[in-house]
Amino acid sequence: MTTISELEKRVASPAGVYLFYGENTYTLNRYLRKIRKNFGEIVPGINEVVLDEDTIQNLISDMETPAFGYEKKLIIVKQAGLVKKDGRGKKNKNATIRDKLQNYLEQNAETIQQSIVLVIIEDTIDACPLAKIIETIGTVYQFQELKTNELIQTIGHTFSLYHVKISVENAKYLLEQVGPDMQNLMNEIWKLVSYKGENGTVAKEDIQQLVVPKIEAVIFDLTDSLGKKEIARAMDVLHGLLYQKEPIQKIFITLYRHFKKLYWVKWAQARGKDPSPILNLKPNQTFLMSKYKRQASYFQEEDLYQLLAQFRNLDKQSKSGEIDLQIGLEMTLCQYCS
Repeated sequence: MTTISELEKRVASPAGVYLFYGENTYTLNRYLRKIRKNFGEIVPGINEVVLDEDTIQNLISDMETPAFGYEKKLIIVKQAGLVKKDGRGKKNKNATIRDKLQNYLEQNAETIQQSIVLVIIEDTIDACPLAKIIETIGTVYQFQELKTNELIQTIGHTFSLYHVKISVENAKYLLEQVGPDMQNLMNEIWKLVSYKGENGTVAKEDIQQLVVPKIEAVIFDLTDSLGKKEIARAMDVLHGLLYQKEPIQKIFITLYRHFKKLYWVKWAQARGKDPSPILNLKPNQTFLMSKYKRQASYFQEEDLYQLLAQFRNLDKQSKSGEIDLQIGLEMTLCQYCS
């Protein structure tokens, strides 16, 4: 497997075949931009072609057609499912073009290195012959999601590039509010950088004032208020979400899923079990574990069980038209805090 240092060298002077995949789409797209930048002058339709699942049948002909007036052609293939094995009794719908590409790469590896830059982008790949060929003659790289500590370090490093300071504690708070999606994080970082200016320092109050929190972060805030029996504060948070045009159905589902996780944390702890495997958190979500445990301490296991039952009953009643979902949700939360 290609290392990050090797990847840096290979995108600095693009040539041959690249296979990029993984959940960290922000970093993946950053390296794709590097390839396009280092490729040189790009004229779409002449020396650059972008294909997807619907246009992938043109791949071989595009590879065989020279980039008139240019030394190389850049071909980008996005989410075409080429690097997938056939399922049991079911053939990959792009199996024909996949097999043709496999043969073409085997027979023309040297020519491709000189005249084509082929970038294949997928969410996931299978250990198939095509992937092995690309690994042999080109570059295969998996863009994995960053772990929590890596995300916090990345946040601090990004601010430092703009000569703006942020503490580790506030970097973690920003992550909690925005979530681990790198594109969202970068958008909010740039907003804070623009606000504080060079040599500024980001405070928690700046994040609270400027950053748009994900609904999941707001649900944590709402749950804190419920756990402390502060129903007025909980209603303010709920109405704030509605004011921001969040659909009541989305709020209800997110709240139900949140309390379900709190129930499983409480259930696991009561039985001396580790709740982490039950919550199935990704590496970039481990920062949430301590928050789930803290919030679970506000509630009794039976209370959470009954609250989930009330949510399910409310779902049925709202769908049958017996009660308005917003009114029912407010009533349920008020009953818990009474």
